[in-house]
Amino acid sequence: MDIDLVLVPVDGSEQSERATEYAIAVAERYEADLHVLFVLDERLRRDIDAGRVDPAEIAEDHRSFTRHVRETFDHADGALTTSTATAFSEGRLLQTPGSVVLDVAEDIGADFVVVPRERGGEEAIGRAAQYVLEYASQPVLSV
Repeated sequence: MDIDLVLVPVDGSEQSERATEYAIAVAERYEADLHVLFVLDERLRRDIDAGRVDPAEIAEDHRSFTRHVRETFDHADGALTTSTATAFSEGRLLQTPGSVVLDVAEDIGADFVVVPRERGGEEAIGRAAQYVLEYASQPVLSV
């Protein structure tokens, strides 16, 4: 298998942390780069827009998560990149958490996706898991 870039969508949950551990292992095994996609749930995005949640706090959570990944990712030549996406669109009815993940996978040229397994389905990343498993053109590991 030829893997140059591994994508792992995260939302800060325990499941995301576990998926990131697996994504790091895959990236290191194949000497691939790693891309961490922070997926914002639509409720969180609305709370940020309404001023009920401080975006600086969310940004710091993302920076902290990224620091942890950077400390754990040992592949000397592998690049670690990150991005953030909102997991819905009021203007595009077909934009779902899963389609957001797959759009990013396509945009960045990911060869492999590690997605947290759905646990109750309330968070955007949990709702994305089944969609990604069904429609991804890349190999997917669900953990």
